[in-house]
Amino acid sequence: MKNQIKFKTILMITFLLGLVMESKSQVTVKIGTQKWTTKNLEVTKYRNGDEIPYVEDATEWAKLTTGAWCYYQNKTSNGTIYGKLYNLFAVMDKRGLAPQGFHIPTDAEWTILSDFLGGTDIAGGKLKEKGIVHWKSPNTGATNSSGFTAVPGGYRYSGGNFGFLGNYAMFWSSSEGGSKILGWNRFLYSNDTVIGRFDDFERSGMSVRCVAD
Repeated sequence: MKNQIKFKTILMITFLLGLVMESKSQVTVKIGTQKWTTKNLEVTKYRNGDEIPYVEDATEWAKLTTGAWCYYQNKTSNGTIYGKLYNLFAVMDKRGLAPQGFHIPTDAEWTILSDFLGGTDIAGGKLKEKGIVHWKSPNTGATNSSGFTAVPGGYRYSGGNFGFLGNYAMFWSSSEGGSKILGWNRFLYSNDTVIGRFDDFERSGMSVRCVAD
C-alpha cells in the first residue's frame, strides 16, 4: 500500500515538474502591456495531461466534435517550422490548451495587440517574420519590429483539406464568433501589411499563439 502511494506521489511530482518546464520553455516577447509567445504552439496534451488526438485522415477530421491537431499536409517537417494546426474544439476545451502561465488570447486581446502596433492596416507587417525563407514573395512590408515572428503555417479546411502554406499565418482566438459553431481569428497575408479578422468553423485548423496570464 505504501509503495502504491509513493509511486502515485512520484507520478504526480513528475507531472507537475513537466508543466513547470513546459511553461518555462516558452520564449516570449513583450509587446505593449502583453507578453506573447514567439513560436506557434506545439503541445500534444491538454494542461491536465490528457492527450489531444492527432488526426491525419480528412474524412475523420471533417466529422470531429472534439479537439484535435495535425501537421500541415500531415508532414512532420512542416511542424518543425510552423508548429501544429488545432481545431477550435481544442482551443475551447476546458482542460486548457495553453501551457501553465499562459492562455489562448481572446478576440479583445488580439485587438489590443493590433492597436498597439498602429492598427489593422499596418500591424501585420510588424508581426510578420522578415524575408521570403518561409513567406512567399513579396512578403509586403514585413519588418518583424514587434519580435512576434509570425510564420505562414497555412490552414486546414473544415472538410480536411489543406491550403495557404507560405501565404497566410492564421491564428485562433478563444472567443466565439457570430454563432456557437464559429470562432474569431486573426490572419496575416504575404501581399500586404494588414492584420485581418474573421470568424470560422470549429473544425477548421489554424495555428495558435499564447499570451501570458
